[in-house]
Amino acid sequence: MTQELQPILEKIQREGVEKARAEADKIIAEAKKQAEELLKSSHAEAEKVSEKAQQEADAFTRRAEETVRQAARDTVMQVEKAVTALFTNLLLSEVNQALAQESVITGLAQSAVKNYLNGKEPIELAAGEKLADALRAKLSAEAQNGLEILTDETAASGFRVRLSGGRVEHSFTGAAVADALAKRLRPRLAALMKP
Repeated sequence: MTQELQPILEKIQREGVEKARAEADKIIAEAKKQAEELLKSSHAEAEKVSEKAQQEADAFTRRAEETVRQAARDTVMQVEKAVTALFTNLLLSEVNQALAQESVITGLAQSAVKNYLNGKEPIELAAGEKLADALRAKLSAEAQNGLEILTDETAASGFRVRLSGGRVEHSFTGAAVADALAKRLRPRLAALMKP
């Protein structure tokens, strides 16, 4: 009976081993399939992450470039303002120094009075006290033709000419002359500062 059982046991064993091998092959095949799918999914996810990272890097680069351009514009504008302010202050200082010379200012006032008196309209000339006294002495003849010289301490340097009862005023003060010169020179200064 042992001999009869032996082939049956061997057959059962063989079938069990074959079944186990088939089951193992099936598990291995399924594991390989899942591994391939997981690998594909990982590659796809990695591509998405890489793509998103590239988009973010590109956006950051664009923002950084725009920030640099804006900073450059701001810097140029600040330098331009600083140079213009320095230039204007220097110009004002030079004009005030020139207008501090009594002979220069009285000559300018004399020319202005001649031009304004041609209109046969009475005019007022306003200047600081010291200059007003010098102008009265220099322009006494013109006073008979409708010139009135007033003391005005707000005209620190230079003078003001008023017509039509004070409704029209032209300022020849240091600040007004410097401002007029600066307006004419600013475009040239700006052109020199452009790259």
